[in-house]
Amino acid sequence: MKRFLIILGILFPMALAAQETAPVSPDEYARRYNNLIERVGPAGVGVETLLDKWEAAYPQDIQMLTARFAFYFTRCRKTTVIQLEQDRYLGEAPILPMTDSLGRKCNFFEVWEYDDDLFAQAIKAIDKVIAAQARRLDYRFNKIDALMGYEKENPDMTLQELKALADRENTQHPVWEYPGMDGVNRDQFKAFMQDYCAALFRIGSPQSAEAFKNLSEYLLKYYKDDPLFLDNLGSYYLVKKDFKQATKYFEQVLKKHPDDQTALHNCLILAKVKKDVKLEKKYLALMAKYGETEIDRASAQARLDALQ
Repeated sequence: MKRFLIILGILFPMALAAQETAPVSPDEYARRYNNLIERVGPAGVGVETLLDKWEAAYPQDIQMLTARFAFYFTRCRKTTVIQLEQDRYLGEAPILPMTDSLGRKCNFFEVWEYDDDLFAQAIKAIDKVIAAQARRLDYRFNKIDALMGYEKENPDMTLQELKALADRENTQHPVWEYPGMDGVNRDQFKAFMQDYCAALFRIGSPQSAEAFKNLSEYLLKYYKDDPLFLDNLGSYYLVKKDFKQATKYFEQVLKKHPDDQTALHNCLILAKVKKDVKLEKKYLALMAKYGETEIDRASAQARLDALQ
């Protein structure tokens, strides 16, 4: 019996050594990675060590490269709280709205701060993913989202990346892939671009407003007279209080799309601001006919009747 135990003691370490030297597949690395981040998060203890081993074995593996991006992007940023007098910052309401003893606003906002070197590593990782998976649109959006968060009020790189993506779509006509979608058609791509226009608008800084205008004008080169982007320009000038320019763009939309809700609502606002009853009647008649809801149509008709 004793001899049998001694033999087992010799063979068992040999079996372990054999297990350690056996090649690990990319899917096995992915399984280990997913199990680990469930416990410690994308940048927790042990993640970088696992990624190093994974990269050494499979330097071009897409799952590893996307995990690298997640690692660096998580590590490069942390939240901090800042105090500002304004009501919104980067499109967000304060986490703690307050006033001081003199009644002045001193609102507290939670924001992300970024380490430049680690952020550069994150972008380098996602660029490798994009190069290897050029048709995957979601990876390109990952990069754009990261840039938008990093740049905050000054989305210069974000704007250039979006314009380059619009160029690629409309000059090279790639067959895009996007998770959960059976391809991406022209209208769907345009909707993605409009989502980014809206995100730039929500940031609310002078620089992001200019980026919003710039991108909308750029997209009109490829989507001529598209109501989405014409409405964007109308909204830009409305916020700038350039009511003449705002009216021009909204009217351009309504000529071809009299049921466009954005243009209709904003034209009614403009007519009231200018105290132009004739114009208000014109837009109320359109709203009474094309309003999105029954309440919109009934309210417009009631106001129109009152003005007659």
